Amino acid sequence: MTIYKILSVASFSAALMVLSIEKADAVTFSDAPLFQDVASYTTTITANNDLADIYYPNPSNLKTSNYSFPVVILLQGANIDKSNYSNYANLVARYGFVVVVPNHFRTLPQSGMTGLLPEPSQINAVLSQIKADSENPTTPVSGVVDTQKLGLLGHSAGGYAGLAAIANACLPFFCEDSFSPPQELKAAAFFGSFLRNISTQEFVPINNSGIPVALLHGTLDSINTIETAKLTYEQIQDPPKLFVTINGANHYGITNINDPSRSGFEKNTPTIAQDVAIETIARWSGLFLRASILGDKSAFNYVYFTGDMKDANVSVTKQIKPIPEAPLTLGMVAISTWSVLLRLKKWLSIKTSSEVTTNS
Repeated sequence: MTIYKILSVASFSAALMVLSIEKADAVTFSDAPLFQDVASYTTTITANNDLADIYYPNPSNLKTSNYSFPVVILLQGANIDKSNYSNYANLVARYGFVVVVPNHFRTLPQSGMTGLLPEPSQINAVLSQIKADSENPTTPVSGVVDTQKLGLLGHSAGGYAGLAAIANACLPFFCEDSFSPPQELKAAAFFGSFLRNISTQEFVPINNSGIPVALLHGTLDSINTIETAKLTYEQIQDPPKLFVTINGANHYGITNINDPSRSGFEKNTPTIAQDVAIETIARWSGLFLRASILGDKSAFNYVYFTGDMKDANVSVTKQIKPIPEAPLTLGMVAISTWSVLLRLKKWLSIKTSSEVTTNS
C-alpha cells in the first residue's frame, strides 16, 4: 500500500506539472495579431507580368530592428480581383508575414476561357520576385524578408491550384506544365477549396511530404460543399493537418464583400458578419502559419488544442505529430519518475533493514 501511495503521489505531481505548463500558456497567450500597423505597395512580377499587392508589418522600428518576416503567397479565387482580399491579407500580415496577392490573367487552353485564374507556376514566380525585392534597397521590404520560409494561402480555385502544387499533380484546367513546389514551402492554408480531378471526378491523393496543410471551410458554402472539403482533407497523407469549419460562412467568407465576382453561384446568404468571418479565417490562418513555419509553440497549442474551445464560431478536426513541448514535458515526467524510484529505493532499503534487525 505504501509503494502504491508513493507512485500515486509522484504521478499526480508529474501530471500537475504538465497541466500547469499548458494552463500557464493558455493564460498568457493572446491570439491577437502581433503588429498593429501594416503597409502595402504594388509591384509587377517580372516572370509573368502579373500585378501583385504586397502587405507587410510596419512597426515604427521596421528598418532599425532585426525583423525577418516569412513570405506568404495568396492565390485568388477565379475572377476575384486581388483588391477583394485586402482585409484578409492585412490581418494575416499582422501576424508577422509579408503577404503577396497577385492578379493572374490567363486563358484556359481546354476551353478558351480568359480571366483571373490561378495556377501553380505563380508560386515560383512570386517567390523569385520577393527575393529580388528583398535585396533591392529601394523597395519597402528591403532587408526585412526571410525568403527561405514560404507559406501558401488560397481561396477556392486558388486553393485548388495550391493543393495541386503541394501534391505535385498536374490536373486539367489548372496546370499546363509539370510543377514541383519550392523547397522553401513550409506550410499552406486554404479556404473554400478541394482537390478533385475535374475530368474523372476522383479525389486526388495529396502527398504533402510533411508540409502541414490546413483546410478552412464555411458551413454554408454551396459552391464547394463542406463534404467535398472533408473528402479532400482525408486525402492529405502526412500530418500535421487541420480542418476548421467556420459556422455561418459561405464561399466568400474570406473576401471583403459577399460574392465580389458577381457570379451568383453561391446560393446561401452568410449568417455570420463578413468582418467576423474574415477575422476568424485570418486568425486561424495566421496562427497556423506561425505554428508551422516559425515553430511558435503557443500558436501550435492554440490551433491544435485550445482555440476551438475559445472560438464559438469554429469547429476543428486535426491530426498531429508529437507536440513541440513534448521534450520538455517528458523531461519533467522523467525527473518525477526518477524521484519516485529514488524514494521507492529508500523506502525498500529502510524496510529491509528493519526486517533484518527484527529477525536478528
